[in-house]
Amino acid sequence: MTPKALADFTAGLRWEDLPPAVARQACLVVLDAVGCAVAAWTEDPDKARLAHEIARLYPASPGAGVIGTACAAAPAFAALANGILVNAADNDDTHKRALLHVGSVVVPTALALAQAHGLSGRAMLLALVAGYEVTVRVGMAVMPTHYRFWHSTATNGTFGAAATAAKALALDAAGTRRALGLAGTQAAGLNTFFESGDMTKSIHPGKAALNGVLSAQLAQLGATSPPGILEHPKGYLAAFSLEPKPEALVAGLGSEWEILQNGFKFFPSILASHSPIQATLALVRRHAIDPARIARITNETYTTVTTHFSSKEVGSVMAARVSVPYCIAVAAVDGALTQAQFAPARIADKLVRQVLARTEVIADPALDRLYPANFPARVTITLDSGEVFQETVMLPKGDPGAPLSETELADKFRENCRGMLDADHTARLRAAILDLAKAETVAELSALLAGPNG
Repeated sequence: MTPKALADFTAGLRWEDLPPAVARQACLVVLDAVGCAVAAWTEDPDKARLAHEIARLYPASPGAGVIGTACAAAPAFAALANGILVNAADNDDTHKRALLHVGSVVVPTALALAQAHGLSGRAMLLALVAGYEVTVRVGMAVMPTHYRFWHSTATNGTFGAAATAAKALALDAAGTRRALGLAGTQAAGLNTFFESGDMTKSIHPGKAALNGVLSAQLAQLGATSPPGILEHPKGYLAAFSLEPKPEALVAGLGSEWEILQNGFKFFPSILASHSPIQATLALVRRHAIDPARIARITNETYTTVTTHFSSKEVGSVMAARVSVPYCIAVAAVDGALTQAQFAPARIADKLVRQVLARTEVIADPALDRLYPANFPARVTITLDSGEVFQETVMLPKGDPGAPLSETELADKFRENCRGMLDADHTARLRAAILDLAKAETVAELSALLAGPNG
């Protein structure tokens, strides 16, 4: 059965099995996730407060930390809190074929258990890699129809968190299989937040991390679970996908490392917005377009954008981040797309709202056929004079096919940390993360993660 194959892989994975590029990428996944979590305290303080306060309800000693605080909580609830923080500003990584934010699930899980159980940096990274490989394979087995209703980070992420936790707790293959079965029966999270931009989007990865820790802990205590949770006629694949691909669960397992296909975001918004943002910025900069003269903007793209990410009801910051029309409109007006473009004043700006009303997203069957290998967008801007400008982008910056350099990732990390940490603290935190493979414990990292008041 496939759960057994995933469990055997997870339990048997050794540090020596990881190619150097995979070990390095694991550190970069931690770096990006931590930066996003630190930024949450500046970019979405309400979510940061929520994350801190929910963890404080479950104190533990020894426990695990909540990034940016001195809080010590039970590992499952520290993982919940940090998962919320990592995803708070929607700037966290994405695996495009599984269409989920893997770092926001596996990093909080690995970190919480490494802190609570005194693991080495290598043990933490190894657990992270195991969880990453499981997460995306479950995701690829149920996509794309899974995404009609289900938030893939929440659902598929639960399996990856369970694999990460099982590896961190050194469960054997049988225990890991039980943990995966327990994870599958807890997987949940609906795509009902795209219009409202409510907090459930960011609670989902945290809850997946919590469920993963709980699954591994229950398995460690001897809890049983369905051995065929994935492929049973009433199991996960049948319930969560119209066109399941069970072969994807084990394809290349242990030889093709999906973590190397991780995409790090260049813009702090839904990934579907990145290609049209790039196209829009290219046009307004190249042609010095006056946004007040824009009569219409169209974004021809793949169908999922029209069905999931095209609401113009942007009544909250997160609603703006997951609205492709808003991202295009504000990029056209400001000639930039950074955290500043999601400030409430920009969302309410009269000209931005005017251009937003004139922005449309259109499904193109020809571009549909290019997705998800590409994230295509053809943006056309028409001025009040009748002039027309058009730009097409197939792969957004940050995609594995157009990756961010380590220098650009370092710049992103520094920018994310700028609101809470001084330059020296940020530099030391980055060094501790990149040197995790040499760390006998994660104590130094933990102290730095507590922030300036830790």
